[in-house]
Amino acid sequence: MRSARRLLPYMLAYRRPLALGLSCVVATTAVSLVSPWVLKYAIDDLTVGVTHGKLAWYGTLLLGLGILSGVFRFLMRRLIIGVSRHIEYDLRNQFFATLQRQPAAYFQSRRTGDLMSRATSDLNAVRTVVGPAIMYTTNTAILFVVAIALMASIDWRLTLVALAPLPAVSVAVRLFGQAIHDRFERIQAQLSDLSAVVQETLAGVRVVRAYRQEQAEIERFARSNREYLERNRILIRLQSLFFPSLSLLLGLGALLILWLGGRAAVEGRITVGEFVAFNAYLAMLAWPMIAFGWVTNIVQRGLASWGRLLEVLDAEPSIADPPSGREVRLPSIRGEIEFRSLSFAFGEQVVLRDVSVRIEAGQTLALVGATGSGKSTLISLLPRLYDPPPGTVFLDGVDVRDLPLAQLRSAFGFVSQEPFLFSDTLANNIAFGTGRPAAEQMDRIRWAAGIAQLDKDVAGFPKGYDTMVGERGITLSGGQKQRTALARALIPDPKVLILDDALSAVDTYTEERILSGLRGVMRQRTSIIVSHRVSTVREADLILVLEGGRVVERGTHDELVRMDGIYAALYRKQLLEEELAAS
Repeated sequence: MRSARRLLPYMLAYRRPLALGLSCVVATTAVSLVSPWVLKYAIDDLTVGVTHGKLAWYGTLLLGLGILSGVFRFLMRRLIIGVSRHIEYDLRNQFFATLQRQPAAYFQSRRTGDLMSRATSDLNAVRTVVGPAIMYTTNTAILFVVAIALMASIDWRLTLVALAPLPAVSVAVRLFGQAIHDRFERIQAQLSDLSAVVQETLAGVRVVRAYRQEQAEIERFARSNREYLERNRILIRLQSLFFPSLSLLLGLGALLILWLGGRAAVEGRITVGEFVAFNAYLAMLAWPMIAFGWVTNIVQRGLASWGRLLEVLDAEPSIADPPSGREVRLPSIRGEIEFRSLSFAFGEQVVLRDVSVRIEAGQTLALVGATGSGKSTLISLLPRLYDPPPGTVFLDGVDVRDLPLAQLRSAFGFVSQEPFLFSDTLANNIAFGTGRPAAEQMDRIRWAAGIAQLDKDVAGFPKGYDTMVGERGITLSGGQKQRTALARALIPDPKVLILDDALSAVDTYTEERILSGLRGVMRQRTSIIVSHRVSTVREADLILVLEGGRVVERGTHDELVRMDGIYAALYRKQLLEEELAAS
């Protein structure tokens, strides 16, 4: 119930159309309740004498009531269901915005398919609570109370008989309602698993093809789909007992009324018109009982889904803007970077140990080391993709934890080893980081593509920069994807450029041409290069060699070669490989 109250602010935002819609519900119900009363008078009047005038009058009156009821019914659905769609729109926007604020670690512990299921199926279930459930609950509540009052005015004894099955109906609704809630939660959880299987298989389609695991993936999907089917079958069995049970209990009441009410009409205790009206109201009561069961069903489903949505909406980002009292906003960013005695761990696993280094604005730092030595983690701490300990990472002398995230991250152009491209045109992928349409900055797009040595490839594409790259850049080679990501990082003109093994899929000839073009760009900004190739890092102002999360060697290329340590050994090995490749 507490979670249900969390929906009130969303509903209050649309209180005017919601109030108008509820007014139309009241009007619709009132018109519906008047019709049997008019029918009572019509039958009793016509038993005295049938005339054309009477038939025309009562026929016109009933027709007018039917039309009026239809108008109000249309308006109530248009207003209330419309409000529910607006609330769904607001919730979906808030859900997506919440996900956008979460750090990378949040998505490492949650499956994409599960989040997609919550954003679609669960949101739709919640919409039915704030739309149809409210509409039909109001309708049935008014209908139930007023219909019973009108039935009691006709014959209170018959009314008590008609209400006799209600306690049994209440017990059935309570028992079945909780069971439906529990089963639906399990169904939604399995739907999340099913969505995750589909998402993972489609995202990894190349791996599936390469290892010939199509049949295994089909079977994995079939198992998950079968479990989803079985859980739905259990719910269907519950529902197949629930609604007929309500109908049976209500039918027994109607049978008693037909017998006892018929006798009362024959004995003259009630008129034929009253007997017809009483049965009409009793028939109306059947809908509230069934609708109450149906509403209970969708409310239990909706609340189960709302609970799953709140798990995401209530998740506080572990990386957020600093408190207003601690926030520092720099007038401009120069690009000076410093790590002070930085140690960092993922849980119990220590990744970096006592790293200290200072990079002046405009200098180039290179990081070299074996896989798992902490290079990528170190650079991820700068834009706070992971949160560093306080007082360990600084930009222009300010702790990165004290800078607004928007200003901090706008200072960095980041190119990872495995770049992500959107299913969009090449131009839009390059212009992504600027937030402006590609058509407005084609000159700059061409400039960035030229620096990344992508322009010659684009010239061979059928549609040039308007070529669709496909999901995750599937139509491009590994080198083309990396160069597209490099162009994307250059175009916003960042103060700090980070290349995390960003040229690993590029041949050495193209790499040299890219580095030659980048030298002019790098002179204007601070650069951090992570690479396994000595040829990529040899021009850096400072090179750090990491091993086990520690800085074991530091210096320029010439200094490190003279040290005859890890870096020198790597340099000699790569020289030998180049000589063997050339021979």
